[in-house]
Amino acid sequence: MARLSVNLNKIALLRNSRRTGVPDLAHFARLALTAGARGLTVHPRPDERHIRATDVPMLAALMRPHRPACEFNIEGFPDERLLRIVRDNRPEQVTLVPDAPEAFTSEEGWQLDGAQAALAGPAIAAMRAPGCRVILFIDPDPDVIGRVVQSGADGVEIYTGTYAAEFRSGRNAAVLDRIAATAARARDAGLAVNAGHDLNLHNIPPLMRAVPFLAEASIGHELTADALELGFAAAVSAYAKALASG
Repeated sequence: MARLSVNLNKIALLRNSRRTGVPDLAHFARLALTAGARGLTVHPRPDERHIRATDVPMLAALMRPHRPACEFNIEGFPDERLLRIVRDNRPEQVTLVPDAPEAFTSEEGWQLDGAQAALAGPAIAAMRAPGCRVILFIDPDPDVIGRVVQSGADGVEIYTGTYAAEFRSGRNAAVLDRIAATAARARDAGLAVNAGHDLNLHNIPPLMRAVPFLAEASIGHELTADALELGFAAAVSAYAKALASG
């Protein structure tokens, strides 16, 4: 059974298009937890296009009665700004991504060779110091797992954006095999195995059959899109049930 961590970025993006505070981020965070989410995810980018740094302590406090059964996951590039946010809010999990601040979205994982390894190693140690589990966002590539272990990270989040794109065209078998192979090698190495990016109610079932030991999926964009039709609480419930089927 994989836990659902609801990514609130798109709720914040909509809020930021007005100065009214609508939709209220705290309200939707509570809805997610009530509807079956077992975690909340935020990615406070430097440009604050969606989640703002000031949102993070509010959400950490809101979640306090639910933690650690429901986990707080903070994503971001491992710079001093993110480390300060992590130290101040002490999430259960930190997911590190290698993309630059101006990146449109996270679409490329850590390779951990050369400069990346030099950057990631100290950052992982610093993020673990407050007691956080540190996850590295990686591409579906089994060969990266050995370098993840050497980095000192606690686990991986396997990028599923390519899988989602191939699923729409009906040609997802090869990339799903790579995801499964990467996940199995990570599990065998003692790492936590998460997944995320463009997962939805259609492509989750095959993923869960291929990786039944998946620990967590962080989902925001597709869930929010489905919520336009289903309602937010119903969409969260449906996604939680889909992930529980593994």
